[in-house]
Amino acid sequence: MNETPKKKLNVFLALPPLFFFGMALLFYVGLQRDNPNALPSQFIGQTAPPVNLTDLRADPAPTDADLRNGNMQLVNFWASWCAPCRAEAPILERMADDMGIAIIGINYKDQPAQAQSFLDRFGDPFIKIGTDFTGRNAIEWGVTGVPETFVLDGDGTILLRYPGPITQDILDNRILPLLNGTATE
Repeated sequence: MNETPKKKLNVFLALPPLFFFGMALLFYVGLQRDNPNALPSQFIGQTAPPVNLTDLRADPAPTDADLRNGNMQLVNFWASWCAPCRAEAPILERMADDMGIAIIGINYKDQPAQAQSFLDRFGDPFIKIGTDFTGRNAIEWGVTGVPETFVLDGDGTILLRYPGPITQDILDNRILPLLNGTATE
């Protein structure tokens, strides 16, 4: 009588499929967020970090007092070498010139001559502007890349962080409601 020996189940053979299904479940859950491209900011509702900037124009660079001047405003991190910054330049110009929105510019890791050339070519919508040569200010603000824009209330509290170029849709649906006090977020 030949009995067939019972085969033992090798636990190690089950690990790759279990790992695959576990990772698939994690990806699926991650993709179910409202906006999978949105990066949350720990600074929403917090006071804007202090700035220590170098002058770029003849007027002085923005100071902490400029961020907390009693008026709502935007802070825009940008660079001359940034293609999306070129794409958003016309919207920033329209916001400043046609809509009277105050925008503080922070030039990120740029050479002054190149930054000034960018402003000459694409427009200068900034009421105040300074340069962050080392990138230290950007780190303090949690900037992940340029362009990146923050909406501040009059006390310097961050109401919105928007990474990427501002489009007409973002202006109409995210920024203007905050500035007009009609935001539902």
